[in-house]
Amino acid sequence: MENLHILFWLIKDICWCLSFKPLGVLMIFPTFLMALYITWHNRARMAELAHNLAMALWILANSLWMIFEFTGTDEEFKYYCLIPFGAGLTILLYYYLVYAPQHRKLIASASLAAVQQEDPAVERLT
Repeated sequence: MENLHILFWLIKDICWCLSFKPLGVLMIFPTFLMALYITWHNRARMAELAHNLAMALWILANSLWMIFEFTGTDEEFKYYCLIPFGAGLTILLYYYLVYAPQHRKLIASASLAAVQQEDPAVERLT
């Protein structure tokens, strides 16, 4: 069930490629809703939350672009797709540049403190 949205996404994009407009637009809903469900289901782990949220935003941007192409307004409106694309990129940049390094330091210091509690001789080595 975790990756069911990929099946929906592929069907949506194949419909886009073949210009099957009604089915392509219809497939947006299960694809995006499944991505949101996976994001919500895995929200307890920051890495999963960040990546799944970025993926849901990617699906949203991709779907908007498809709709703009289907309606013949892509040259005029496709730049609006940069909003969800940019939001997803911002989330991942924050995760990799801010959250993950801080989290690694926190884990390392907690591990050192635990070792020091068990063996006071370790404190003299640091």
